[in-house]
Amino acid sequence: MWRHIASNAVTFLILGLFLLGGIILWGRGQYDAPGPLSQAICLQVERGSNMRAVGDDLATQEAVSSAAIFRLGAEYEEKTRDLKAGSFLIQPEASMKEIVDTVTRGGASTCGTEVVYRIGVNRISTQVRELDPATSRFVERAEFTPGEDEVPEVYTQTKAKADTRFRIAMAEGVTSWQVAEALKAIDLLSGEIAAVPAEGSLAPDSYEVSEGDDRAEILTRMAAAQEQRLAEAWEARDPGLPVETPEELLILASIVEKETGVPEEREQVASVFVNRLNQGMRLQTDPTVIYGITNGQGVLGRGLRRSELRKETPFNTYVIDALPPTPIANPGRASLMAAAQPASEDYVFFVADGTGGHAFAETLEEHNANVARWRKIEAERGAEAAGNASTGGN
Repeated sequence: MWRHIASNAVTFLILGLFLLGGIILWGRGQYDAPGPLSQAICLQVERGSNMRAVGDDLATQEAVSSAAIFRLGAEYEEKTRDLKAGSFLIQPEASMKEIVDTVTRGGASTCGTEVVYRIGVNRISTQVRELDPATSRFVERAEFTPGEDEVPEVYTQTKAKADTRFRIAMAEGVTSWQVAEALKAIDLLSGEIAAVPAEGSLAPDSYEVSEGDDRAEILTRMAAAQEQRLAEAWEARDPGLPVETPEELLILASIVEKETGVPEEREQVASVFVNRLNQGMRLQTDPTVIYGITNGQGVLGRGLRRSELRKETPFNTYVIDALPPTPIANPGRASLMAAAQPASEDYVFFVADGTGGHAFAETLEEHNANVARWRKIEAERGAEAAGNASTGGN
């Protein structure tokens, strides 16, 4: 009898082990399989939360088929203690494993709300934006100019949230003075700026920042990035360029940056200046004259006067025979590469074409014809504007 009982016990034990193994395999399959989520969601993980609460939230939003399997899978992978607070974008059909990886990986939140401090050529602004998971697009909730506009309540509330992302977006072509002044106006940051960085030495880009970050350290990050980009452009430069040092390449790139209205024209604009330098022609470019007047401290806000175009200054390329002594702005990576690898064209002239771009020419005769067309466009636009003003039209 005892032998029979023992035999049955062994049988049940084996069956139990097979059943347990089957359940584990099934659970593992569920954990790794595409999830039931049909539309992206922004998962909020509060500080101090745990995998059980996160699993319950996901099940409520129908992002996982089982909160228990989600929690057990995280425990099996020993990731329960790695849970991070924040806002995380969960894509449609994301598996439980992918979701666990997302909420334990660390780093900045991947959705939710962000504050963007924009440093532009004409103005600085602060934007509060929230990601719409359904479209993966940010929706603007507020925008204001620091120091001029009243600070919106939504900015104050968003700034206080633990999972808010903060970012500085520096545009191509801004001056170092503009960057320094903008950083001083950002109330999120701390520390003093002892001196304005050298012109052209900062890399236009997007920089993640956190509350209390030191302004001088942010400038150091920007400078390190620009140094690396300049080194790469110098290394990749075409032979025979009329520049002898990386600094001269940086100066040329800054002029290309300020003269380019359409990104696709960068290499052509660069070719004009390279050809002019190679032929001993003056660059004759307005942005350098403007920089000599403003010293990079904001925009001129008016047209250039004839006296200013005739006045001899280190930055007046209508008078001097070479590059100005320093860059006139902070060029982006594309302008650095355009200066290093200009288009293989014989252009030595260009003028606005009325579309935001330029009409390029190899001879003075072609250029004069392009200028005449541009003057005609200007006259037609002026007449149209005057007509609208007299009739009250828009």
